[in-house]
Parts: sequence; C-alpha cells; structure tokens
Amino acid sequence: MWTIWVIIFWISTVLIRAVPPVCDLLSVLKKEEENCAETLLLEAKNRTPENDLLLSSGRCAGMWDNMSCWPSSAVGQTVNAHCPAFFQMLTGKKGFVYRNCTSEGWSDPYPRPDIACGYNVNDTTNEARRSYFMTLKTMYTIGYCTSLVTLMIALVVLVSFRRLRCTRNYIHMHLFTSFILRASSNFIKDAILFSSEDINYCGAYTAGCKLTMVFFQYCIMSNYSWLLVEGLYLHTLLVISFFSERKFLWWFIALGWGAPTVFVAAWATARQLHENIGCWDINTNANTWWIIRGPIVFSIFINFIIFVNILRILMRKLSSPEGRSSDFNQYKRLAKSTLLLIPLFGVHYIIFAFFPEDTSSGTMEIQLFFELALGSFQGFVVAVLYCFLNGEVQLEVKRKWRQWHLSKHLRQHLSTSASNGGSGLTQEMQMVRSNPPEHWRATFQRSSVL
Repeated sequence: MWTIWVIIFWISTVLIRAVPPVCDLLSVLKKEEENCAETLLLEAKNRTPENDLLLSSGRCAGMWDNMSCWPSSAVGQTVNAHCPAFFQMLTGKKGFVYRNCTSEGWSDPYPRPDIACGYNVNDTTNEARRSYFMTLKTMYTIGYCTSLVTLMIALVVLVSFRRLRCTRNYIHMHLFTSFILRASSNFIKDAILFSSEDINYCGAYTAGCKLTMVFFQYCIMSNYSWLLVEGLYLHTLLVISFFSERKFLWWFIALGWGAPTVFVAAWATARQLHENIGCWDINTNANTWWIIRGPIVFSIFINFIIFVNILRILMRKLSSPEGRSSDFNQYKRLAKSTLLLIPLFGVHYIIFAFFPEDTSSGTMEIQLFFELALGSFQGFVVAVLYCFLNGEVQLEVKRKWRQWHLSKHLRQHLSTSASNGGSGLTQEMQMVRSNPPEHWRATFQRSSVL
C-alpha cells in the first residue's frame, strides 16, 4: 500500500509531464511481478535435496514485495536489488536497495526505495516543484485556449473573403489548421490521460489511449511540417521569379500532411513491437522516440537555415539601389516578420532535444516552460502576424465593412422614402441616381480604390 501512495504522490508532482494516473507505472510493476514469478518458479524447479540440506539452518524464501524481486537466501546473507523499474522511469537514477536475511525472516529494505532511487517524499522542495508545474499547466491551458480562439477567427476571415484566396493564404490556412489540431489534441490527451484514477481504466481504455497519443504525435509533427512549408514558400518567392504556385501547393500539402503520417505510423509500429507499455506517453527507449524527434529536429534545422538565407537575401535587396524603390517598405516588413518567426519556429526544440531528461538537473523545468508555456501561444502569434496585422486582410475587411454600411444606409433611406408614398419614392430614386449624396460618392470612390 505504501508503494501505491508513493507512486500517486510522485505523479501529482509531475502531472504537467503528462504521466498518466498510475497506468504506465502499474504496467511496469505488473511486468516486473511476472518476471519475478518466473524467476522464483525456475528457482524452485532447480532446487535439489543437497541445496535444501545446505540451507537447513534457515533461509528466507524468495518473494515479490510489490516493488522488487528477492531470491531465496540463507540466514546471514545480505541481498541487493536494483531500484524498481518505475522509479528509474521517473527519476532516471540507478541505485540499489538491500535486505538482510535473518532467522526471523527478511528485514525491512534499506535505504528506503524512494530515497535510494533519487526521490524523497519528505523533501519540501517537491511542494515548490508541484506548485511550479501546476502554474505551468494553467499557463499552457490559457495559451492553447487563446490560440484556439484566435486561430479559428483568423481561419474564418481568410475563408470568407474571396479576394483573399490565393496560394499564400491557402498555406496560411493549412498552418492555422495544424495549430488548431495541435491545441485540440493537447486538450483531448489531457482529458484521456487524467480522466480517471481507477485501476480498471488502465486495461479498459488502453487501445483508445494509444490512438489518442498517435493522433497527438501526428498533430505535433504536422504542425512543424507546415512551419517548414511556410519557410519553403517564402524562400521560393524570393529566389524563383516565376513558378507554378498551384503545382507547388500540392507538393506542399503532401509534405505538410503526408510526411508526418509516415513517421507517426513507423513510431506506432515500433512502440507496438518493442515498447508496448501503458499509454505510449512515456518514452523510455530513446531509439524509438527519435523516430518522432529526429524529423522534427531536422525540419527545424532546415527552417533555420532557410530563414537565415532569407534574411541574407532581404538585406542584399535593401542595400541595393532597387531597395530604395517602392518595394523598400515591403521588404522591411518582411524582414521584421522573419526575425520574429525564427525563434517562433522551434529553435529551442533543437537545443533541448539533446539534453537528458533528468528531473533533478533543473533543465526539465526550463524545457517545459519553453515547450508548453511559451509554445502554447505560438498559434496566437501566427494568427496575429498572418491575419490580424496583414495589410491585405485589413483592407478587405474595411472594404466589406464600408459596403455593408453603405447598403444598410441605402436601405434605411429607401425605406423612409417609401413611407412617404410611391411618388416620393420615385423622385427619391431619380435624385439618388442623378446626384448621390456626397458621403455616398466618397464611399464609392474609396471602395473602388480598394
């Protein structure tokens, strides 16, 4: 019972790390218990009368103590066991726990397993870490909600206005969709992983939980893929003068949505064959995890190189005589947007990808802050840069607003005229056609310019 309470207390401190309620830990414990039962059964089969006579002075029977496996031993022996596997998953620290075999049976384990394996339940610093993680969880929940709302508004704006339908904005729409899926999958994942503390949950919903993690990993990979597509498209605009945008768009769609499917399918297959533990949210095998992490790191690295080259091209254009023309401001705005997007496109992911996931070093807190707290607002920043601050979008919205306002004003004016009688309406229509009011004329002129 003490073991389960230690597990639950530890999970509460690392909730933000997406450790499921007991499920993965119980799966590991169950596997360790089965291995121990096989070891003790093999030991019993290999027992001979000579061995029993040798141990007639007393012995401690082999047992499973809910955490570690202890083989049969003679009185007076000290036996060591490795740290329980679930502790190694959580702390990454390897250590040993000892028991003495006495005439009265096994002694209590020493040092206590949680201390020997790198975690002290009585350590007051864990409360501060738990508070930090809960604050972090609140921050990324707010961030993803903000991003989700702004991205949906931005997507509706780009879809609603026909004049905004072009290859550039189509790519923006796909990028918005990938951010929406990423935020939604994060909420779905949290709802599935933390929906119940019942142990029966672990076996009843394992398949659905694994599918949720597959969908979550696909959304993350597709998001990074479309960030790469944005970089490739911007680079193509600056480097190639004439190209078929429609043809390139289909290649970009294949890269953005198709490439992640291949890697996520390979990762799911590897997990099923070699690391089929729990809900697939804890990555104990680095080789399997790099099936997902490798392509993401590679895409971010390529994106960084692309944007450095974009800045080089922009600086060259700005320093040339042509850069002083009417395109100067356009290139300047593009350069500013590029500088903002370089850190946004996940450069921090490359830095932390090669750091060990050690909970005691402090790097995990920093990594989680960048990936979750700041990363959750990426969708919001993208929506603001590519939609709300987009001059083309602003002009189109203003044009539609003026048209709606003019139409409403005209309907009100005609309705007032109609209430004065048919002759008055006819005269009013003729007057409007021959000599429209000045503010209507000005509105028409501004609309024609836009």
